[in-house]
Amino acid sequence: MKKILIIEDDKSIAELLRDYLEINNFSVYICSDGNEGLDSIKNKELDLLILDLMLPGIDGFEILRKIRNEKDIPILIVSAKKEEFDKIRGLGLGADDYITKPFSPGELVARVKAHIAKYERLKSKYSNNIPTLVVRGLEIQKDSRRVLVHGREVSLAHKEFDILLFLAQNPNRVFSKDELFDRVWGFEAIGDVATVTVHVGRIREKIESEPSNPQYIETVWGAGYRFKG
Repeated sequence: MKKILIIEDDKSIAELLRDYLEINNFSVYICSDGNEGLDSIKNKELDLLILDLMLPGIDGFEILRKIRNEKDIPILIVSAKKEEFDKIRGLGLGADDYITKPFSPGELVARVKAHIAKYERLKSKYSNNIPTLVVRGLEIQKDSRRVLVHGREVSLAHKEFDILLFLAQNPNRVFSKDELFDRVWGFEAIGDVATVTVHVGRIREKIESEPSNPQYIETVWGAGYRFKG
């Protein structure tokens, strides 16, 4: 049975989500406080996280920042914050989806199922015995989802790894932000293509010796991004 953690301080919303998810054969935990939720994430084996942003203790943005490089699970933000800035920030910190309140519980359950299924397909795909990609000191281990730069391991968030791998598998080809968003997040994903820029910036900070003069992912002005093979 798939395990889901809901971090939500509105008891009625959390219990409504739990009821819908349990009807669909998910095992559900609920936390109403940010600090309590962070401890649960670290101590439980989870398949997906549903995260509110406005929480007592620490907020959802801080939880994302603390756990995204440690936990490789789908994360769905459910928030009353409707501003574009908050959506871009949440997705940029590594959330896989952003749903604004009020929402349809049935739709949220459908998204939960879709994200878990997509994640399992990705895990299955990357577990195949495909050779590791090595390009000028950059090593991308697809099966273990590890990245090393000149022998030093760097930690990439889930979507950061997916973007880097996709570009590296298609070297010297330019992809627009819209194409990258569709290929990595999926055609039906909710979000803004501006999050692609945020993710590419974070990747460069981690793998480039000079992020302002990138040797791996270069910007083709007015067109998109290209991995230099």
